[in-house]
Amino acid sequence: MPGSAHARHWPLDPEVDFLNHGSFGASPRVVLAEQQTWRERMEAGPVKFFARDLEGLLDQVRAVLGPFLGADPDDLALVPNATVGINTILRSMELEPGDELLVTDQEYNASANVLRYVAERAGATVRMVELPFPIASPGDVVQRVLDAVTPATRLLLIDHVTSQTGLIMPVEELVTVLRARGVETLIDGAHAPGMVPLDLDSLGAAYYTGNAHKWLCAPKGSAILHVRRDLQHRVRPLAISHGANSTREDRSRFRIEADWIGTVDPTPWLATPCAIEFLRGLLPGGFRELRAHNRSLVLEGRRLLCEVLEIEPPAPDSMIGSTASVPLPDSHDGRYDQGLWVDPLHRTLVARGIEVPIMAWPKPPRRLLRISGQVYNTPEQYVRLAEELAGLLSSARV
Repeated sequence: MPGSAHARHWPLDPEVDFLNHGSFGASPRVVLAEQQTWRERMEAGPVKFFARDLEGLLDQVRAVLGPFLGADPDDLALVPNATVGINTILRSMELEPGDELLVTDQEYNASANVLRYVAERAGATVRMVELPFPIASPGDVVQRVLDAVTPATRLLLIDHVTSQTGLIMPVEELVTVLRARGVETLIDGAHAPGMVPLDLDSLGAAYYTGNAHKWLCAPKGSAILHVRRDLQHRVRPLAISHGANSTREDRSRFRIEADWIGTVDPTPWLATPCAIEFLRGLLPGGFRELRAHNRSLVLEGRRLLCEVLEIEPPAPDSMIGSTASVPLPDSHDGRYDQGLWVDPLHRTLVARGIEVPIMAWPKPPRRLLRISGQVYNTPEQYVRLAEELAGLLSSARV
C-alpha cells in the first residue's frame, strides 16, 4: 500500500508496508546523499581528513547535537550505537562484591546482557525489577523500582523507551528520587532522540546513551553517549587508543579519549546534522509537530489492533510515543531459528508485504506485536495490518 506524500523522501520498498521504523530506523535520501558526500571527501584525502580535519568536524556535530539534546556539547561522546554506549559505561565501572545493580524485566536484552557480564566479573548482584504489562500508570514503574532499592544498590539501568513493550518510562522522576538515595541511573535511550523531547542537562542522569539512526533518521552507526561532568573521569572508551597518554591540556581526557578510538567510518556522525535539519523542516511545526503526528498514527493503529484482539489498550496514552505494543494470543508454532525467535504469524505478514515485529515476550509462547509510526506511514497501512491480523488469527493456528 502506498505510503504518505512524504514517503518519496525515503528509499523504502514501496511494495512493503513498513511499520517497523523502531528496529533500525530508515534514512531519507538526502541524508544518505550527505553521507556519501562525506565519504568522498574522506577518500579524496584520507590523511588530511583523519589527521587534520576530523576533530574539528566532530566538534561541529556535537555543536548541533548539544542544543537539540539539551546538553553541553563537551559532555557528549559519539558512539556507533546505544549498545556500545551501555558497554562503555558498565565496563568502566569499578564494582565490588556485594554491590547491587537494578534492571527491569523490560530492558533491552543486549543491555541486560552487559549488566550481567560486568556483575559476574566483579561478584556483584543483578536484581531484576518486574514491571507489569499491561500497565496502569508510570507510577507503577517508580514504585516497583523504589521497592527494589537497598543500601547496596549502586545503579539502575533502564530503557527510556522500552523496546519490546514500547513504553515511555518515567525517567525524570526515577533519576531524582534515586539520586536522593545515592543511586545513579544509566538510561538506555536507544529510541528516545527524535521521539521524545530531551533536556539531558536538566535530567541529571549519570549516564545517557541514545541512537541517532532510529528516530532522527541518521545513517546506521550514529549514536550519542552523555556523561555527567562529575563522572567523566571514571569513563574510558571501549577501545583504549592514543588519547590514553596524551599530554594535551586543551581538552578533557574524556574528550580526547572518546574522539579517537582508531580508524572508523565517521560519516554516520557527520551526516547527523543533515538528518536533524531535514526532519525539522519536514512539517511546519518542526519536531513538535512531527512527534505529535507520529504518536497520533501509533495511537490510532493501536486502537485498531485492540479492537481486532478484543482487548483494552495495555498502557495509558501518556506512556506512548512513536511505538506501541499489544499482546497477541499465544503462539502455537514459534521456534528459534539462527538465534532469533521466528513466529509463523510474522512470516505470513512479511510474505504479504507487511513488515512489523512480533516478539516472544516475556518468553514463548507469549508474544507481542509492536507497531511504529513515522511520517512516511499512513493510517491506511494500520487498517490493512488490522484486517490481515483479524483474518489470520481467526483462520489458522498462528
